[in-house]
Amino acid sequence: MNRPYLLLLFMLVSGPAVGQFWHTDYKGAQSIAKAENKPILLVFQGSDWCAPCIKLDREVWSTEEFQEYASSRWVMLKADFPRRSKNELGTDQAKANAALAERYNKNGIFPFVVVLDKEGHVLGETSYQKIGPEGYINLIESYTKQL
Repeated sequence: MNRPYLLLLFMLVSGPAVGQFWHTDYKGAQSIAKAENKPILLVFQGSDWCAPCIKLDREVWSTEEFQEYASSRWVMLKADFPRRSKNELGTDQAKANAALAERYNKNGIFPFVVVLDKEGHVLGETSYQKIGPEGYINLIESYTKQL
């Protein structure tokens, strides 16, 4: 195989992995936040049924601009609540997400974005807003001014 094909193969295999920066375990995310002195961005979503959740993912979380910003500044934590059986979470993950919702999303809002300090204290909350990556960066940064 010649060099251009190898490069293309590498980009196809490694490219999608770059965007995979979400944690699903609260304790693990909190350990990283403490070790790296970073706040946590907790997102409650319904990935297969909630239209605003899907829009927020497409318009903000999945953008290169947001991912580059967040990778050095935040510990990203996602609590997903899919409804379709093909997307069903394992029992342990479903219980963990329910416990997070009981603590941080008692009203069952989707999407719901909670900005936490490394200790798990709420600094700010928001939901879907049509403000793009730059707008979300400014918004969530405003919640961490006191850190």
